[in-house]
Parts: sequence; C-alpha cells; structure tokens
Amino acid sequence: MEYSQTRWTAVLAIAALYLFLYYLGSRASRRANATGFTGMILAGRGLPLGIGVITMTATWVGGGYLSGTAEATYSGGLWQAQAPWGYALSLIFGGLCFAPTMRRLGFTTMLDPFEQRYGADVSACLYLPALLGELFWTAAILSALGATFEVIAGVPFVIGVVLSAAVAVSYTAQSGLWAVVLTDVVQMVLVFISLSVAAIFAMGNVGGVAVVWHEYVASGTSSPPSSWLPWWDSALLLVCGGIPWHVYFQRVLATESPGIARRLSLWAGALSLTAAVPALAIGLIGRATDWGALGVSEPDSALILPMVLHHLTPSAVAILGLGGLAAAVMSSVDSSILSASSMATWNIYRPLAGSTATPAALRRVIRRMIVIVGCGATIIALNVQSVYALWFLSSDFVYCILFPQLVCVLYDPRANRLGALIGFCVSLLLRLGAGEPLLGIPGVLPYTAEDVTSGVMVFPFRTFAMLAGLVTISVVSRLTGTKWPPKQFN
Repeated sequence: MEYSQTRWTAVLAIAALYLFLYYLGSRASRRANATGFTGMILAGRGLPLGIGVITMTATWVGGGYLSGTAEATYSGGLWQAQAPWGYALSLIFGGLCFAPTMRRLGFTTMLDPFEQRYGADVSACLYLPALLGELFWTAAILSALGATFEVIAGVPFVIGVVLSAAVAVSYTAQSGLWAVVLTDVVQMVLVFISLSVAAIFAMGNVGGVAVVWHEYVASGTSSPPSSWLPWWDSALLLVCGGIPWHVYFQRVLATESPGIARRLSLWAGALSLTAAVPALAIGLIGRATDWGALGVSEPDSALILPMVLHHLTPSAVAILGLGGLAAAVMSSVDSSILSASSMATWNIYRPLAGSTATPAALRRVIRRMIVIVGCGATIIALNVQSVYALWFLSSDFVYCILFPQLVCVLYDPRANRLGALIGFCVSLLLRLGAGEPLLGIPGVLPYTAEDVTSGVMVFPFRTFAMLAGLVTISVVSRLTGTKWPPKQFN
C-alpha cells in the first residue's frame, strides 16, 4: 500500500512540475512576440550574463549528462566517467577560442559562417551531422528520463518519454528561447538541490564516504586504463566535440557582447562540472551497494541512478530526485529541439524561400520544425537501450565532421568551398569506416581491429577522422584557391 502511494505521489509531483514549466514557458510568449523572429531564436540578443550562465549550464546538465555519468562510473569507474570534465573543458575552450569570435561577427546560427563563405548548399550539408547530433542528444536525455519514471513512479517508459517530449515541444514552440531560458532557471535550482540531497541520503545508507571509497578501490576499477590511446580519443571527442553545437552557440549569439559570451562559457564550464558531483557519487554508491541484501538483482548500469534513488533514499527524497531529473531533461530537450529547428529555419528554409521568408513566415516554419524534430528525437529514444552510448554518439559525429569545419571556417582565411566539401566527405567516410554498432554499421577499415587482451579498439579512429578532415580542408583549399578563391565574411 505504501509503495503504491509513493508511486501516485511521484506521478502527481511530476504532473505538477510539468504544468508549472508549461505555464512558465508559455508566459514568455509575449516577450518573444514583441521581438519577432530574433526574439524567438536569440532572445533579442539581450541575454544577461547571470541568466545566460544558468541556461548554458542547465542545457549541458541534462538527463543524459547525469544518468550517463552515473552509468559510466558504476560500470567502469571514475576513469571512464569522462563526460563531466570533458564537457566542462569544452565550454571553457569554446569560451576562450570560439564564442567571442562568433558573437563579434554577429551570426544568427552556428551555420552562418559556412553559408557566408561556402554557400547555402554546403551549409545544408553540414546541417545533417548537426541535426543528427541534436537528435541523438535529445533522444539520450528522453531515454534517461523514461527509465527513471518507470523505476520510481511506475510510469511506463513509452508514456514517460512521450509526455516529457510533448510538454517541452509545446512551450518551446510558443515562446522560443525566452521560454527555454526562464524554465532553465527553475530547473537548474531543482537539479542541484534534489540530486545533492539524494546523494547524501544514499551515501549514509551504505555506510558513508569511507565505505564507498574502500569498495571502489577494492573493485579494481580505480586503476588507470590499460590502453591510453582509445581513452584519449574519447576524451578529445568530448572536449572538442562539445563545441560545434548550435545549442551552445545559440546562447553565445544571444548575449549582448563578445565579452559576455566569453564569461558565460567560462562560468558555465565550472558550474557544469560541479553539477556532476552528485551523479559521480551515486555511481560509486551503486558499486558499493549489496543489492542482494536489498532483495534486488544487480541493476543494469543504465538504470543505476533511478535504482539508487528508489532503493537507498526515503520516498520523499526519491520523488525529489525524480523531479530533479525531470527538470534536467526538460532544460536540455527544449534547448536541443529549438537549436535544430533554428538552423533548419534560418539556414535551410530561408535561402530556399528567398523574398517570401518574412519574419512571420520564419516564425511559422520554426514552430513546425520544433514539432518535427521533437517527434524524431522521441522515436529514437524509444528504440535505443544505452543512454551513455547514445549520448556519446551524439558528440562522435559532431567531433569528427563539424569540429574541423568550424576551425577552418573561422581561422583559415584560405579555406574554400571545395576544400570544405572534400574534407566533409573524408571525415565522414573515415568515421563510418570504423563502424557503429548502435546504428548497425559494420567496420570495414583495418584500424577497427581490437586488442585481443582487452577487447578495446586501440586505434584513435575518431581523432584520426577529425585530423584527416582538418588537413584535407586546408590542403585542398590551397591547391584549388586560384580556381575557387576563398570568400570572406560579409
């Protein structure tokens, strides 16, 4: 009876949270309508520093970030939990090297520099990996929340995913970035409080910090990885692959000045790392728990966060943690959906529509795109198992394909259209040649061979694909610069 009551309380608490987020997001529609299409996607370029730091942090600290961090720590130890410090460094690196430049040049989306230098068709090609990244990222976040709903509240996975996506899509389509920003403030506060409280209670129930750390060291996973090449390959993917996202540059471009854009990124990097501490702790707590003594079989690593909340914290704390995860998910889902829809509207529809692309038409199109992208991410979330694998894959293609393109378009004045196209093809083919089990793509290139002792792919194929694309763009551009002279920014 008590268990059933807890579940109903959890359902009512989440329903209340979603209603409040919908109300808060909808209230921002007046401000968005007053500033037109720019207000819809860039908050009228008036995003203050404090709110910008919170919304940037909330976007990164999503359900995939938290559940994926706990999953990686539980299954492979702290050495495998690269995402917290990797994405924190990506924000800091982006703030130092990319954010001020993008804001100073006054772009509307991340794809604008490609459109101005290489043409709308090249920009459209680069939209594909950007779209896939946002879709995979959003799907990972939704998948994490759906699993948590099922464990704690007894809500079927499908219903939890669909409901969460529907709420995020509805208020984002009404108010755009202002809705995302306002809801992010509430969501980030809830995330910090709920998971910190949950980690403290769970830690006490397994014997405290000393016991948890002793069990972790005794497990043998505290040792460094046996092969450093794949470890660094993954680390560089997170650091550099965390930059070429419009969900990041949307906030950068919405700030009032390049200086604010830089400080926003630096502060968000520090806060996102801090926000990962409870998830890291929960992963370690899961390893130290005697699940058999609780009458529970060893949990699947992807479910470790909701399992710890459910079995090692009081009901009220578990519900609070569920609310924190739901808030984290919504803060990232709405941002990612808006990001992909903004690029589709501005860089795909606008060049094709020409003079008919009025501000009113752009607003109609972006609202339809928000619905389409949200449905696409929901379908992917319902059909993929591992949160961490999906979350990791979202940065994979972005790192291999978009990062070398972004570096060259901003910092190589001799980069031209042909170099960008051939570099795109080289990066794509080399990355796909490694195969991708999550997408059912077999490996066909020899560097996909695994180490027979560890079963780990030892060649840094992701970094190889990225560097090959970077070199190709630079070399081809210089060889063809006479016939295809490079363009500069308008």
